[in-house]
Amino acid sequence: MAALQVGVIGAGSISSLHLGSYQKNPEAVIYAICDLNEERARAKAEQYGAEKVYTDYRALLADPRVEAVSICTWNNTHAEIAIAALDAGKHVLVEKPLCQTVDQALQVEAAVRRSGKVLQVGFVRRYASNTEILKRFIDAGDLGEIYYAKASCIRRLGNPGGWFADVERSGGGPVIDLGVHIIDLCWYLMGRPKVQSVSANTYHKLGNRKNVRNLSFYKAADYDADKNTVEDMANALIRFENGASLMVDVSFTLHAKQDEIAVKLYGTRGGAEIEPELLLVSERHDTILNITPQVDNLTFDFVQGFQNEIDSFVRSCLQGVPTRSPVEDGVEVMKILCGIYESSRLGREVRMDGDV
Repeated sequence: MAALQVGVIGAGSISSLHLGSYQKNPEAVIYAICDLNEERARAKAEQYGAEKVYTDYRALLADPRVEAVSICTWNNTHAEIAIAALDAGKHVLVEKPLCQTVDQALQVEAAVRRSGKVLQVGFVRRYASNTEILKRFIDAGDLGEIYYAKASCIRRLGNPGGWFADVERSGGGPVIDLGVHIIDLCWYLMGRPKVQSVSANTYHKLGNRKNVRNLSFYKAADYDADKNTVEDMANALIRFENGASLMVDVSFTLHAKQDEIAVKLYGTRGGAEIEPELLLVSERHDTILNITPQVDNLTFDFVQGFQNEIDSFVRSCLQGVPTRSPVEDGVEVMKILCGIYESSRLGREVRMDGDV
């Protein structure tokens, strides 16, 4: 079987995880890299051995040798590029979030259906080893019916600035950048129930806190301390049609003691934590047990997660194996994300059958 010829669109920081993973996959070849910044594209091409460099994604998509693409661009371009790639006959791995609106998500879904090509949404935490382990326990019924989950991803200081802080390009702040990961992780492990309603709040109180000294954090390449149009933090209660619920809070900045990530699920026969570390809660002989699996990674291994994600995408493209994160899931998660923003804007709960 010939190796998959891959083009990567967008040569920013997240592209390195895609490129490094493709490089380690013997069934993939990094053929082309595209970026508006030609110097950056050429540097990545030299680093990863890509044959072609483009500054216009349309030219890359017109290249008949390109069979699949990773889209690693600003959020506001995801839908446009994904639809163009599918219509050009390419398989697509698009970074999270799928896009910025539910309407865009539905347009991408329609393009997948008419093209017959693979589209995999970059829900990388689905591919983590601790997620795969917990999923086996859930699928075996060890947790019973999962009826409640709660998740937090709190940064005390962590607005990356640049395009992340520009609502026009990003679509939002911590909800769409961080929340998408933990919301999808819970929703996936809960069995992907249909969303019924969302009640949420977003806050714009602290900005990017450029006055803070002596505490470092990740900054985007185009970081500008004076520009920020996204929310600082948000919280939400998400209800599902099966009666289950999910509570979530996220922040780029908050007067918190420390950064925190926590993801917990509760079922009729047991419970589980997947962040900060994998832990199962069970009951045997009328005694409650906390069970810690003996595994290599109790928490999320970023590099291995991306490797698993890319390997899965390559298999789907070459062998027709269904993707673990299809476009339909991207649509449903966009309903939740947009529901959070809409609920906050309206100051009330919104239902998925008409408000979003």
